[in-house]
Formats: sequence, C-alpha cells, structure tokens
Amino acid sequence: MSGLIELSATQLAADIRSGETTSVQATQEYLNAITKLDGKLGAYNEIYTDAALDRAKQIDAKIAAGENPGPLAGVPIAIKDNLCTTYGHTTCASRYLENFQAPYTATAVKKLHDAGAVILGKCNMDEFAMGSSTENSGFAPTRNPWDIGRVPGGSSGGSAAAVASRMCAAALGSDTGGSIRQPASFCGCVGFKPTYGRVSRYGLVAFGSSLDQIGPLGRTVTDAALLTGVISGYDPHDATSLPNDVPDYLADIETPIKGLRIGLPKEFFLENEGAIAPDTRAAITAAIETYKSLGAEIVDVSLPHSRIDIDADGKMSSFAVSCYYIVCTAECSSNLARFDGVHYGHRTGENVDGILELYSKSRKESLGEEVKRRIMLGTYALSSGYYDAYYNKALKVRRLIADDFVEAFKSCDILLAPTTPTTAFKLGEKTDNPLEMYLSDIYTISANLAGLPGITLPAGLSSDNLPIGLQLIGPVLSESTLLRAARMFEKTAPPIIPPMVKNSDT
Repeated sequence: MSGLIELSATQLAADIRSGETTSVQATQEYLNAITKLDGKLGAYNEIYTDAALDRAKQIDAKIAAGENPGPLAGVPIAIKDNLCTTYGHTTCASRYLENFQAPYTATAVKKLHDAGAVILGKCNMDEFAMGSSTENSGFAPTRNPWDIGRVPGGSSGGSAAAVASRMCAAALGSDTGGSIRQPASFCGCVGFKPTYGRVSRYGLVAFGSSLDQIGPLGRTVTDAALLTGVISGYDPHDATSLPNDVPDYLADIETPIKGLRIGLPKEFFLENEGAIAPDTRAAITAAIETYKSLGAEIVDVSLPHSRIDIDADGKMSSFAVSCYYIVCTAECSSNLARFDGVHYGHRTGENVDGILELYSKSRKESLGEEVKRRIMLGTYALSSGYYDAYYNKALKVRRLIADDFVEAFKSCDILLAPTTPTTAFKLGEKTDNPLEMYLSDIYTISANLAGLPGITLPAGLSSDNLPIGLQLIGPVLSESTLLRAARMFEKTAPPIIPPMVKNSDT
C-alpha cells in the first residue's frame, strides 16, 4: 500500500485544501485501488469513474481560484446503494430495482456534495438492508478484506469492505439494527450510528422507518466525526428530523476523558460467559482496563430487558432480538408494499390474471428469500387477531428497553459493550439458519430500539487475525461525548490494516 490512500479522510481533506495534493490525484488513486481489489471483494455495485474525475477537477479548480471547497474538499467517498441519487442507479442490491433511477437525491448525499465530496460509487448491501452478512445481495456477496472466505457483515457490508480495503476514504451506510456497527466491527473500521433523527432519512429507501439511521464508516474516529458533522441537521423533508443545532464534533474530540463514567451492562458481562467468544471477551476486558488508565470511572449498570440468555444447548436468546424482529418486519411489510410491479421496478413478463397475480408474480420473481421471509413475518404480526399478541406487545417491550437505558444513564455517561459476539464468520456458515444469523446483532439492536447513538471501533485482532470491535453507546444527542471517548481509546491502539492491503502495490 502506498500513496494518498494511506491518509485519513480528515488529513486528505487538509492536504487537498492546502494544495499539497489534488482531488484528482486522490480520486485516481482510489479508482486504481478499486480496479485492483474490487474484483476480489465485490464491495461496489456501481462505480462513477468519469463523473468522479470530473467532480475532482471542479474541486481543484475551486481551490485554485481561492474559493472554499467545503469541509470534505475533494475527498473520495462511497455511499450505500439504498441512498437515492439522480445519477446512476439506486438498486438496494435487489433485482426488483436493478434498473431504477431515482428522481431526487437523498439529503445526506446532497450534504456530501455541498461539503465538496467526490462520490466514487454505490456499495453493495444485503437486499433492502435486510441481513447481517451481505450474502443476501441480489447480485453477489461481498467478501471481507481480512479473509475473502468470510463475510464483511451487513447490511452495510460493501461500505465497510470498501473503507477497510482503502477503496474509498470513507463511506455512508445505514443502521437499522446494527448494520453500520456490525460490519465495521467485522472489517476493522469505525462505524457510527447517530441518534435517531440526527441525520435526515429523506432519500433513504425505507426498511424500518422507526429504526433506520444513516451514518458514516471511516478508518478513524476523527473521520467519523467529520462526516457526521457534514450530514447531520434538521431537514423539513423528514418529519422525524430533529431540530437541534449541530455542534462541531471535532471541536473537543481530543479532550481527555478523566472522570467520564462508563457503564458496563451486567447482562452483557457477568452472566453469560458463553455469549462472547474468548478472544472478543479478552479484547473488551483489555479495553476496559485502557479506559481506567485514561481516568474513566467504570460502573456497573443494568439493562434487564436486553438480557441475553443461553440455554442448555448453548443457544442464545434475547428480549431485544425478539422485539426487534417483530417491529422491523412489521415496518418492512408496510414499507415494501410499494414494490408492487405497477408503480416502478420489476414487472413480470408473464401473462397474469388480474392485479393480485401481477403483484405476486412480480415480487416472487425479483425479491430474495430473506426479504420475502421478513415481509411474511411482518404481515403475519400485523394481521387481524395477531396484532395485539405480537406487534402491540413488541412495542411495549420496546418501551421497557428504552426505559432501561434512561435508568442506566442516571449513573453513567456512556455504556461500553462488545459489538458482536464473535469475529467475522465464514461465507455460507449461517445462511441456512436465519435465527443464528439474527443473533450476530444481539449487542447492537437495543440502541436502535431506543433511538440512541452508538459507535464501533477496532479493539484489536483475534488469534486468527480478524478484527474485534468495541462498542460505545450514549444517551440521545451525546454524539460529541461518544466521539471523544472513542478517540481517546483509538489513540492508545495501533492501527490495523488488512493483509491484502498491506501487500498491495497500488
């Protein structure tokens, strides 16, 4: 590995702005890296080579003329393929939307443009963001840059793999139940899910509307802070967008955390030795000791309704997972009703007898198995006679989970937890067992149910040289505190780089 792709997005923006390098040079290096590596990884669904270089030239011309290019100053960024743009296609990695061109651009992407970013392309994902491995893509799976025989996580697996393999300086993903944080953990990069409503969802193809949140993936915490500041803020196009002013997340990111109270949910650490792989437990334990050395106060807290149970056969279960897979599938069933073979997207070419057969055949031909499964589960949970037994009860449990966090934050400032129970699993290992796949998000789901911000960053490598992720969760709108706490830990840990990148002569 050599050249500009070694730099963080923050440093690259500064170098382009100062004239030490140019956006065209940086963009070309990233395009070279994509040419060299993406055939092995499959991180991108679409690459905008000519448009990216043209945009980079525009940024360089603006700088040469003495104009302000914006905080991202020509930095090459990738975006997840469920963010609408008027250019290219927005497929959600689904055959249903394979040729769909959106009539408008997502607010978060527009803010990237306004900040001077260069968009390299759109990244692969689990179809309609439904999955934890990017094996549910309607096109092809993405592979983990640390071991191409393993998954990158999901659903933002393409974004995480692109960031970790230096095929972009940073990326946007979306997080419904861990879909930024889990792949960031598996790929060894930083993934940040802001508070629900902090970033506009306008132009994000909806999966679970009360859970979805757009956020950044980067190689450093500072990069995550930079992008979060760019994409955050009120948007009148999104009724759930928060009106609160956006602070400068970089302003105090280097401030020490002495006296910060970090809570350890006892349900995650004390009761379930089998819930975390030994290497992961060791890394998280070491991270706790690091925070103590930085002057943080460690306190025990409880999240009773996020409790993880293990039966006699070693199988895990959780109220949070059960609650989430009722709420998210119900919202999925409602949101995906628009994909009917009439308005846009795939329409069956077969002769049909009436509108119902048109709907069913069009969806059957173009939607993947996991998407169909979730639509059916959600439709069942919302159906007459089952609504109160399932969906309404899940909403009550969701309220209890959120109340647990409120109570916990009375005695601490942030929470510390694993991101995932294990490191990245092998391709195909869990595809035949959906429940086991769902449990890979067992430590991330609760934050989505409560609408809280959460960040994942590398905490070291396992004995088989795979990244381990550390997760921090904070109260509503505590992004600045989370980023500062993550940055202080990051400064104590050596950077990790996938072997395929180290050995690259890009």
